[in-house]
Amino acid sequence: MIETPYYLIDKAGLLRNLEKIAYVRDRSGAKALLALKCFATWCVFDFMRDFMDGTTSSSLNEVRLGHERFGKETHAYSVAYADYEIDEVISHADKIIFNSISQLERFAGKSAGIVCGLRLNPQVSSSSFDLADPARPFSRLGEWDAVKVEKVMDRISGLMIHNNCENSDFALFDRMLADIEAKFGALLEQAGWVSLGGGIHFTGENYPLDLFADRLKAFAEKYGVQVYLEPGEAAITNSTTLETTVLDTLFNGKDLAVVDASIEAHMLDLLIYRESARVAPNEGDHPYMICGKSCLAGDIFGEFRFSEKLKTGDRVSIQDAAGYTMVKKNWFNGVKMPAIAVKELDGSITSVREFTYQDYEQSLS
Repeated sequence: MIETPYYLIDKAGLLRNLEKIAYVRDRSGAKALLALKCFATWCVFDFMRDFMDGTTSSSLNEVRLGHERFGKETHAYSVAYADYEIDEVISHADKIIFNSISQLERFAGKSAGIVCGLRLNPQVSSSSFDLADPARPFSRLGEWDAVKVEKVMDRISGLMIHNNCENSDFALFDRMLADIEAKFGALLEQAGWVSLGGGIHFTGENYPLDLFADRLKAFAEKYGVQVYLEPGEAAITNSTTLETTVLDTLFNGKDLAVVDASIEAHMLDLLIYRESARVAPNEGDHPYMICGKSCLAGDIFGEFRFSEKLKTGDRVSIQDAAGYTMVKKNWFNGVKMPAIAVKELDGSITSVREFTYQDYEQSLS
């Protein structure tokens, strides 16, 4: 029995997403790179590797992890590279994508022996969160002036465009891609490859995979480019839970249950975006506010319904705890770090990693 709290990665859930990714790859000709900024739990990389073409990164640490633990094709991107890290980044990457023309020019000598690309900003996105909107006013994410980019096309072979964010609407994706073609068509015609980034929720239920794949294929054929996708959330959605145990219950105007985990420490993205966690099946006659054990007053997973009254020792499974979750876990309050476990396709569960006091102590100095 694994002691809670722990993240439980279900390979059957992963497989459902990966099979859809493989279908889109086969039908469209696009390549799929796992976005490590979203999910970097490398104990399942060997399972994911057969369905994807490699990884894409946002830092030196990520590009090294992708190269060493995932293998296959490794793309390096960063908002800005430092002088002291550029050589090591290049040593781990198959392609390096610069965020700006100034960075491209700054490291032209260092990157002369590697495939280079540049990020474009089409100034339109699907994001409803200003915090996560890459096309927000005064965004630092990519170049938007096609005239300026035209002057450096002889120095790059490809382009990266990331302007989707939790976009489950194919029609919106289609319209934004058409807008990209209108703005950057002359640049696309000179490129050899184009990454359309992540944030496209094409593994979600009822997403029109055939329309999506055919649109990608038509785009690739029109401009003569290799298309890349960078699925993060799409690769791991609904595959992982945060398993917790009720430590205490009380009534302070509402029925409350305190669990042995923390939304700030273990599911930080939900707190940042003011979103509730999910508990399944979330039905029954007994409503509870599920609370984390840190001292933060707002350490609350959400309000859910249960079929029976909760008591100390009961298990509560927090759903969808992989994307932008495990990569953001932290040691706030010194709360115990969730272990990592994997549920195999045969149903057996293996503990992969447990964290100790020494991990907490050594996270600082």
